[in-house]
Amino acid sequence: MKRWIGFVLHLAMIVILTSFGYYSVTETVDYKVPDFLKAGTDLEITVLQDSISAEDEVVYPPFLGNAYNGFKEALAFKESQGKYHAINTLGYLGKYQFGLSTLNLMGVYNANDFIKNPALQERTFETNIARNKWILRKDIKRFNGKRIRGIEITESGILAAAHLAGAGNVKKFLRSYGKNDVADAYGSNISQYMRKFAGYDISKIKQKRNAKV
Repeated sequence: MKRWIGFVLHLAMIVILTSFGYYSVTETVDYKVPDFLKAGTDLEITVLQDSISAEDEVVYPPFLGNAYNGFKEALAFKESQGKYHAINTLGYLGKYQFGLSTLNLMGVYNANDFIKNPALQERTFETNIARNKWILRKDIKRFNGKRIRGIEITESGILAAAHLAGAGNVKKFLRSYGKNDVADAYGSNISQYMRKFAGYDISKIKQKRNAKV
């Protein structure tokens, strides 16, 4: 009887483990391929399954200080682990994971050129910071140094959250005192970015209305 019970338990464990293994192998990802890639590219593209690394809690970028360079590299690591040729499952592009509509707002229309050009990606990120600083200038002045839901609100946190969810959604978050906490398709939300990227000095980048690359 003991042998029989042991055999049954062993068989049950095999079935369970096999079931999990089969799920992981057959699981599919709805990957939106950007049009410019359908024609082929000579780049070795990195497809991100998620905007958050599976090792997010145990792997950290090198600390580069609390100035602008440290801010942008920390944010880039969160978005793509700092990979210029990265594309996520929704078609967001590059080191900082820009959508095509946002690129167009800043005067970047050729996605193929964008993904191949690290210098252009850096200029685009800086331009977007300047653009969002202008859009959110009143909210930065009003909320900087205050606390919302236990989170200290800082300029860098506000701008990181705007990179994630857009300046309009950040305004809603601040003006609702945290009630409108928008999340992206992968579950990252405004409050997380406010907390994670608080306290950087990005005064180097000046606000600019209708900033273009």
